[in-house]
Amino acid sequence: MNIRTRFAPSPTGHVHIGNMRAAIFNWLYARHTGGQFLLRVEDTDRDRSTPEAIETLLQAMDWLGLDVDEEPLYQSTRMDAHLAAAEQLLASGHAYKEDKGGKGQGECVIFKMPEEDMVFEDEIKGTLKKKAADTQDFVIVRSNGTPVFHLANVLDDIEQGITHVIRGDDHIENTYRHIALYKALGATVPKFAHLPMIINAQGKPYSKRDGDAFVGDFKEKGFLGETLFNYLALLGWSPGDDREVMTREEMIEAFDLTSCKSSPAQVDLRKLQWMNGEYIRALSPDIFNKIAQEEFRAVGLDVGDNPAGFALLQPRIKLPSEIVPQGQFLFNDDYEYNEKAVKKKLLKEGVFQTLEKIVEIFQALENFDEATVDKALHDFVEESGLGFGAVMPPIRISVSGQQSGPDLAPVLAILGKDKVLARIQKTIQRFG
Repeated sequence: MNIRTRFAPSPTGHVHIGNMRAAIFNWLYARHTGGQFLLRVEDTDRDRSTPEAIETLLQAMDWLGLDVDEEPLYQSTRMDAHLAAAEQLLASGHAYKEDKGGKGQGECVIFKMPEEDMVFEDEIKGTLKKKAADTQDFVIVRSNGTPVFHLANVLDDIEQGITHVIRGDDHIENTYRHIALYKALGATVPKFAHLPMIINAQGKPYSKRDGDAFVGDFKEKGFLGETLFNYLALLGWSPGDDREVMTREEMIEAFDLTSCKSSPAQVDLRKLQWMNGEYIRALSPDIFNKIAQEEFRAVGLDVGDNPAGFALLQPRIKLPSEIVPQGQFLFNDDYEYNEKAVKKKLLKEGVFQTLEKIVEIFQALENFDEATVDKALHDFVEESGLGFGAVMPPIRISVSGQQSGPDLAPVLAILGKDKVLARIQKTIQRFG
C-alpha cells in the first residue's frame, strides 16, 4: 500500500501545538513508510481563515521543516463537489431533508446513520465500538446551503487518496460518522489512528492559560524549530528506548503508529527548555555568534564578533534571552552585582585581603592567558590553604557581578589583565 497522510488545519491566525503535533506524526509516518504527506487547508470559514491566517500556518510548517509532497488543497474550492455528494446521498436514501428545529429557517440535509452497531480498529487505541442506539443522524448541509465539516472532510480525504487519518482522540466520535459516510459513498475506508490528548499538570487539555501554546509563541521566545519538532514528536510517542534528543533521520527511522501511546501526554516546559539547550549547544559557532550578536543589539550593545566570549556562553544557554543577562559583563564594565552573592561570598572576614593578594599575583604575571592564570590560581589556593570555595567566588563576583558562570580562568583571560585588575580593585573600593 502507498501510504498517504495529511494535515488538515482550519487556519485562525494561531497554530496550537496540539494541531502541529498531529502534523508531525502524519509527516513522520509518511516519511517512515516512504509515502506522501499532504496539506489540506480547511478554509471555508472566511471570517477566520484569512490570507494572513493561512500565511501564519504555512510559516509555522516551514519553520518546523514539514515539507509536503503535493500542492495544498484548499477546501473552499471544493464546495460544488461537496454539494454534489450530498445530492448523491439523498438520491441513494442515505440522507434526507428536514427543517431542523422546525423554525422555518430552511431545510438541512441530514445523513442517516446505519441502524447497526459500529466497530473499527484504531491503529493506536485498538478496537473501538459504538452501539447503534448511541448514534444519531447529523447535518451534512446547513439550511443556508453550505456543507458541514463531516461531509467536506470525508470527501476531501477521498479526493486526496488519504490512506491513514492520524488525528487527535477528540475526533473519535466524528470517526464513527465518517466511516458511515465513506461506506454510503462507496469509498474505501482509510485506517484511523487517534493521538492522545496533550494535557497540563492538572490533567486538563493544555491551553494558553498553562503557558505558551501556539507555535509562534515558542519561536518568539527563541526555541529552535528542531527543538520543538523533537519535543512534540515525543508527546505521545516513544522510540522504544531512552533516547530523547534525536535527529530527524533517527525519528523517521524509529517512528511507527504501534509505538504511539494511548494515554494523555503531559507538557513539561522545563524539559522543553533543557532540550533547547541541547540543540543550542549543537549549533555551529557561526550560527550561535549571529544569535548572540542579535540579542546584544536588541539591548543597544554592538559587541561585534567575539568568538571566544560567545564560546563560553553557548554551553550554558537554554534560550537566547539568557545570553545578555549571562554574558553582558564580558562586553560592558557597567554590570550590576548580585546582592545575594555579595552578601554571601564577599562580605565575609578575610575576603578583601584575599582579593588584594590576587591583585598582587595577577599584576606579577607577564602572560595573562588561560593556562597561566589557571596555574596561578591553583598555586595560590594550594599555598594559602584557603580552598577554591574561598578564592574563586569572590573573584568571579568582582569581575562579573555574578555568583556562577563559565569556568573562571578562560573568563579572566578573555577580559584581559588590565580589565580584571580594574574590576577587582573597583569591587574592593566599593564593598571593602
